Amino acid sequence: MRAFLAAIFLILAGLGGAFAVMPDEILTDANLEARARVISKELRCMVCQNQSIDDSEAPLAKDLRVLVRERLVAGDSDGAVLDFVEQRYGAFVLLKPRLNAHTVLLWVSPALVVLAGLILIWRRRSILGTQTPALTPDEEQRVEALLKDYKS
Repeated sequence: MRAFLAAIFLILAGLGGAFAVMPDEILTDANLEARARVISKELRCMVCQNQSIDDSEAPLAKDLRVLVRERLVAGDSDGAVLDFVEQRYGAFVLLKPRLNAHTVLLWVSPALVVLAGLILIWRRRSILGTQTPALTPDEEQRVEALLKDYKS
Protein backbone atom coordinates (compact mmCIF):
# COMPACT_ATOMS: atom_id res chain seq x y z
CA MET A 1 0.00 0.00 0.00
CA ARG A 2 2.87 2.38 0.84
CA ALA A 3 4.48 1.77 -2.55
CA PHE A 4 1.19 2.53 -4.29
CA LEU A 5 0.75 5.80 -2.38
CA ALA A 6 4.36 6.77 -3.04
CA ALA A 7 3.89 6.10 -6.76
CA ILE A 8 0.72 8.23 -6.85
CA PHE A 9 2.51 11.04 -5.00
CA LEU A 10 5.44 10.97 -7.43
CA ILE A 11 3.13 11.00 -10.43
CA LEU A 12 1.16 13.95 -9.06
CA ALA A 13 4.35 15.81 -8.14
CA GLY A 14 5.63 15.35 -11.67
CA LEU A 15 2.41 16.73 -13.12
CA GLY A 16 2.70 20.02 -11.19
CA GLY A 17 3.62 22.00 -14.30
CA ALA A 18 1.01 20.29 -16.41
CA PHE A 19 -1.78 22.00 -14.48
CA ALA A 20 -0.38 25.51 -14.99
CA VAL A 21 -1.25 25.71 -18.69
CA MET A 22 -5.03 25.90 -18.90
CA PRO A 23 -6.97 24.16 -21.68
CA ASP A 24 -8.19 27.50 -23.06
CA GLU A 25 -4.56 28.55 -23.65
CA ILE A 26 -3.53 25.50 -25.67
CA LEU A 27 -3.17 26.09 -29.41
CA THR A 28 -4.86 23.77 -31.89
CA ASP A 29 -1.68 23.56 -33.99
CA ALA A 30 0.49 20.97 -32.21
CA ASN A 31 3.75 22.39 -33.64
CA LEU A 32 2.97 25.91 -32.45
CA GLU A 33 1.92 24.58 -29.05
CA ALA A 34 5.19 22.63 -28.72
CA ARG A 35 7.15 25.78 -29.62
CA ALA A 36 5.10 27.79 -27.12
CA ARG A 37 5.88 25.28 -24.36
CA VAL A 38 9.62 25.42 -25.12
CA ILE A 39 9.60 29.23 -25.06
CA SER A 40 7.48 29.29 -21.89
CA LYS A 41 10.07 27.17 -20.10
CA GLU A 42 12.70 29.82 -20.86
CA LEU A 43 10.71 32.72 -19.38
CA ARG A 44 10.62 33.56 -15.67
CA CYS A 45 7.37 34.17 -13.85
CA MET A 46 7.76 37.71 -12.56
CA VAL A 47 5.55 36.89 -9.56
CA CYS A 48 7.08 33.57 -8.49
CA GLN A 49 10.60 34.39 -9.78
CA ASN A 50 11.84 30.83 -9.33
CA GLN A 51 9.47 29.20 -11.82
CA SER A 52 9.03 29.38 -15.52
CA ILE A 53 5.76 30.77 -16.81
CA ASP A 54 5.02 27.26 -18.04
CA ASP A 55 5.01 25.99 -14.45
CA SER A 56 3.38 28.97 -12.72
CA GLU A 57 -0.29 29.46 -12.03
CA ALA A 58 0.07 33.22 -11.38
CA PRO A 59 -2.19 35.48 -13.46
CA LEU A 60 0.82 37.32 -14.91
CA ALA A 61 2.31 34.00 -16.02
CA LYS A 62 -0.96 33.18 -17.76
CA ASP A 63 -0.87 36.57 -19.52
CA LEU A 64 2.70 35.90 -20.68
CA ARG A 65 1.78 32.42 -21.93
CA VAL A 66 -1.10 33.92 -23.92
CA LEU A 67 1.22 36.64 -25.26
CA VAL A 68 3.78 34.02 -26.37
CA ARG A 69 1.07 32.08 -28.18
CA GLU A 70 -0.30 35.23 -29.83
CA ARG A 71 3.17 36.12 -31.14
CA LEU A 72 3.67 32.59 -32.49
CA VAL A 73 0.28 32.64 -34.23
CA ALA A 74 1.24 36.02 -35.73
CA GLY A 75 4.23 34.30 -37.34
CA ASP A 76 7.12 35.35 -35.07
CA SER A 77 10.12 33.04 -34.74
CA ASP A 78 11.08 31.69 -31.32
CA GLY A 79 13.92 34.19 -31.10
CA ALA A 80 11.64 37.07 -32.07
CA VAL A 81 9.17 36.10 -29.35
CA LEU A 82 11.93 35.97 -26.73
CA ASP A 83 13.31 39.31 -27.95
CA PHE A 84 9.85 40.88 -27.77
CA VAL A 85 9.21 39.67 -24.22
CA GLU A 86 12.71 40.67 -23.10
CA GLN A 87 12.31 44.13 -24.61
CA ARG A 88 8.95 44.56 -22.90
CA TYR A 89 9.83 43.15 -19.44
CA GLY A 90 13.63 43.38 -19.26
CA ALA A 91 16.40 40.78 -19.16
CA PHE A 92 15.24 39.49 -15.77
CA VAL A 93 12.33 37.71 -17.48
CA LEU A 94 14.77 35.26 -19.10
CA LEU A 95 15.60 32.24 -16.93
CA LYS A 96 18.93 31.93 -18.79
CA PRO A 97 20.15 35.50 -19.35
CA ARG A 98 22.06 36.13 -22.54
CA LEU A 99 25.74 36.99 -22.44
CA ASN A 100 26.13 40.72 -23.05
CA ALA A 101 27.77 43.74 -21.43
CA HIS A 102 25.12 43.87 -18.70
CA THR A 103 25.31 40.19 -17.75
CA VAL A 104 29.02 39.43 -18.20
CA LEU A 105 29.63 39.59 -14.43
CA LEU A 106 26.76 37.16 -13.85
CA TRP A 107 28.33 34.64 -16.24
CA VAL A 108 31.96 35.16 -15.15
CA SER A 109 31.45 35.33 -11.37
CA PRO A 110 31.29 31.54 -10.77
CA ALA A 111 34.67 31.10 -12.45
CA LEU A 112 36.08 34.01 -10.43
CA VAL A 113 34.85 32.47 -7.17
CA VAL A 114 36.42 29.10 -8.04
CA LEU A 115 39.68 30.81 -9.04
CA ALA A 116 39.76 32.81 -5.79
CA GLY A 117 39.18 29.59 -3.81
CA LEU A 118 42.02 27.82 -5.61
CA ILE A 119 44.35 30.76 -4.96
CA LEU A 120 43.44 30.73 -1.25
CA ILE A 121 44.05 26.98 -1.03
CA TRP A 122 47.38 27.31 -2.84
CA ARG A 123 48.52 30.17 -0.59
CA ARG A 124 47.46 28.35 2.55
CA ARG A 125 49.31 25.22 1.50
CA SER A 126 52.44 27.21 0.67
CA ILE A 127 52.31 28.97 4.05
CA LEU A 128 51.74 25.73 5.95
CA GLY A 129 54.36 23.94 3.89
CA THR A 130 57.23 26.23 4.92
CA GLN A 131 59.59 24.88 7.53
CA THR A 132 59.73 26.64 10.86
CA PRO A 133 63.19 27.92 11.74
CA ALA A 134 65.22 25.95 14.27
CA LEU A 135 65.24 27.11 17.89
CA THR A 136 68.17 29.06 19.17
CA PRO A 137 70.14 27.50 22.04
CA ASP A 138 68.53 29.96 24.51
CA GLU A 139 65.05 28.98 23.29
CA GLU A 140 65.89 25.28 23.60
CA GLN A 141 67.01 25.76 27.22
CA ARG A 142 63.81 27.67 27.99
CA VAL A 143 61.65 24.90 26.48
CA GLU A 144 63.52 22.28 28.48
CA ALA A 145 63.00 24.28 31.66
CA LEU A 146 59.28 24.65 30.94
CA LEU A 147 58.93 20.93 30.26
CA LYS A 148 60.72 20.07 33.54
CA ASP A 149 58.34 22.40 35.43
CA TYR A 150 55.36 20.83 33.66
CA LYS A 151 56.42 17.24 34.47
CA SER A 152 56.91 17.99 38.13
